[in-house]
Amino acid sequence: MTYLIGLIVTLGLLIVVHEYGHYRVAVACGVKVQRFSVGFGRVLWRWQRHPQGTEFVVCALPLGGYVRMLDEREAPVAATQLDQAFNRKSLGQRSAIVAAGPLANLGLAVLLFAGAYWVGMQEPKAVLGPPAAGSPAERAGLRSGDWVRAIAEPGAAGEWRDVQSINDLMWRLTQAALQRESVRLQVSDRDGRGSRALLLDLSNFEPREVDGALARKIGLGPAFGEPVIGKVKEGGPAARAGLMEGDRVLGIDGVAVTDSHTLRERIRAAAKVPQAGATVPQRWQVERAGRTIELDVAPRIDRSVHPPIGRIEAFVGSPPTMVTVRHGAWDGFVGGVERTWDTSTFTLKMLGRMLIGEASLKNLSGPISIADYAGQSVQQGPARFLEFLAIVSVSLGVLNLLPLPMLDGGHLMVYIFEGVTGRAVSEEWLARLQRGGIAVLLLMMSVALYNDVARLLGLH
Repeated sequence: MTYLIGLIVTLGLLIVVHEYGHYRVAVACGVKVQRFSVGFGRVLWRWQRHPQGTEFVVCALPLGGYVRMLDEREAPVAATQLDQAFNRKSLGQRSAIVAAGPLANLGLAVLLFAGAYWVGMQEPKAVLGPPAAGSPAERAGLRSGDWVRAIAEPGAAGEWRDVQSINDLMWRLTQAALQRESVRLQVSDRDGRGSRALLLDLSNFEPREVDGALARKIGLGPAFGEPVIGKVKEGGPAARAGLMEGDRVLGIDGVAVTDSHTLRERIRAAAKVPQAGATVPQRWQVERAGRTIELDVAPRIDRSVHPPIGRIEAFVGSPPTMVTVRHGAWDGFVGGVERTWDTSTFTLKMLGRMLIGEASLKNLSGPISIADYAGQSVQQGPARFLEFLAIVSVSLGVLNLLPLPMLDGGHLMVYIFEGVTGRAVSEEWLARLQRGGIAVLLLMMSVALYNDVARLLGLH
């Protein structure tokens, strides 16, 4: 129900705001609006203030909406109402009405991002676990426990910008990787002591590699966690070995353990040790109440997953340190504007690179993914849900500005042609463009739906 409610609120709010943008500007330009519809298909709810007023409806298929205006191209218009017909309005007025929908979504995104900043979001502090061996992160000199304090483009012109959280860091690295730009990182230890500058080389990344697995490709470890043991399951391998809640692991089989990620990897690696029936015990060095003790721990091999992994049946590692990302009234609004601009330009760049084959089509998401993300964000709190709504609102606004027939951007392209040439596009060409636009949109929807199903089945 949480996921369903999240999806309904997301689609309902963003569709209403988009169509209200068209409606409000149309009314301001003196155009008669006949119907304001949320959704398509069979009408579920209808309201009309008076017989000659706008009819507001909610329909069964909530995957869009429309504003039907008086227009001689759609149906005959009475002579007394010709001045209220859309097609009789000036080129500037028609363009403003069409552009109002996407711009309303972008304006909403500013307010939603700002609202998320005002409420405050709990995010992992930008203290990193160990980088992957041989990765760009390791070559840059990052170490387990490094706290990334600021980021900048290379050279003297690149200004340092504070990194607020690990999410903020990944957002900036994603934009840099898409542009194949290296970045400078200012880091200290996790307690803020010392400071050093590193160069993270992202110039060799292909745009198609910029996806949800980018952090792993860069080699960034997960958020840092202390290598401590949490609640121990009775009768499990950890309990049988004598491990207790609160134990701090110093090393396993002579290999130092400095963070929770390394600890988990060493436990899982027990399945890779050649075995002849029985599990090979690991020699653990543990700190308990100020004393160092040694224990033999024999992880259970879980063969229900592939590849098999070792488990000790205890909570492993402390959760990452969290920070609250919150801004005041003005800073939050400015942050909302900046985040909307950055997200819009990033979306356009990704779409452009997907069009020419430089970015993976796996980045397209459909309604199943939207429902999944909506449900997750609702569970994570109001600020995270506001941020999710803002991202989808930006996507909807940018998508509708694409120069494709059937979209607002396609209509604007027709008006630009009319403004440059002084004549309208012929009905024949409009019909051809609309058929082409429908084909492209159906193709995009099919790819997005395929990606949704593939993610659901674990194929992506």
